[in-house]
Amino acid sequence: MKRRDFLKVSATGAAVAAVASPAIAQSSPEVKWRLTSSFPKSLDTIYGGAEYLSKQVAEMTDNKFQIQVFAAGEVVPGLQALDATSNGTVEMCHTVSYYYVGKDPTFAVFASVPFGLNARQQNSWLYQGGGNELANEFYKKHGVIGFPSGNTGTQMGGWFRKEIKTVADMSGLKMRIGGIAGQVLQKVGVVPQQIAGGDIYPALEKGTIDAAEWVGPYDDEKLGFQKVAKYYYYPGFWEGGPTVHAFANLDKFNALPKNYQSILANAAEATNTWMAARYDMQNPTALKRLVASGTQLRPFSNEILDACLKATNELWGEISAKNPDFKKAIDAMQAYRSDQYLWWQVAEYTYDSFMIRSRTRG
Repeated sequence: MKRRDFLKVSATGAAVAAVASPAIAQSSPEVKWRLTSSFPKSLDTIYGGAEYLSKQVAEMTDNKFQIQVFAAGEVVPGLQALDATSNGTVEMCHTVSYYYVGKDPTFAVFASVPFGLNARQQNSWLYQGGGNELANEFYKKHGVIGFPSGNTGTQMGGWFRKEIKTVADMSGLKMRIGGIAGQVLQKVGVVPQQIAGGDIYPALEKGTIDAAEWVGPYDDEKLGFQKVAKYYYYPGFWEGGPTVHAFANLDKFNALPKNYQSILANAAEATNTWMAARYDMQNPTALKRLVASGTQLRPFSNEILDACLKATNELWGEISAKNPDFKKAIDAMQAYRSDQYLWWQVAEYTYDSFMIRSRTRG
């Protein structure tokens, strides 16, 4: 190559580099967000989901996009996380959509509703069945965008200070249970109480409430419920596969570079998998410890389940008659559930039932 041609190429390359470098820099700006969780740090898996999401975002951006995580109460109380995100107090929150049914019962459908979807079906609906699109069409009205960012799997039915054998036994029962599930149980005589996670133990201990539900064996053991209530019921039919969401302020999210938007969405999806897998790993050993320490496992009777299913369907009809957003969401979820359980009846349930019987036979 002639020296003159080499100089020409070098000059051209330098010019390209000069143009390209600022473009790359502009696409990867320094961004610092704050995220408020609805959960205390002691619940390392459900709270830990927010930390995991933050870590993933930082690693995928060479620490240029940083999300600082705050536990419930450090910025706002746990049940105000969505409001803080919507009004711009923080850029993000990690919470459960059904906490906000007081604003609109539609919030519950995209997290979990009584006799809804299990965890795998929930993910299928949200990711592949149009659920996320439907959810964010609704969330947009509240100034946020939501990303599935965790799932506990089917939860337990909660801790009771006395045995519950019939529907009559539920009459007048003061139970910590949040949101729309409380409205269902109210129809069968329960007096629902909405209490934050950290306040459940003293309420049970003092007898202010007769029963409480939280998540499942791993978290419940950490909160010490086995010390103040003897009977542990299952299943939590109101939370077959509850989704935990990462919500971002919509204006703040739209202002992010496109690659940061994609990174945040992918980090949330990774967190969704991480949390479900971690609970599935932790719950069996925690349940063994609880039973060994004297916890009495009890299934809800079919009478109770049938009565609660009837109450659930009545409630959906009542809400749908006056709330078109709820009707649109609940109808879509129920249609998806019908097809899903057709398939599960054929393969998943048959296989699981056989393996459970095989295990009990040794």
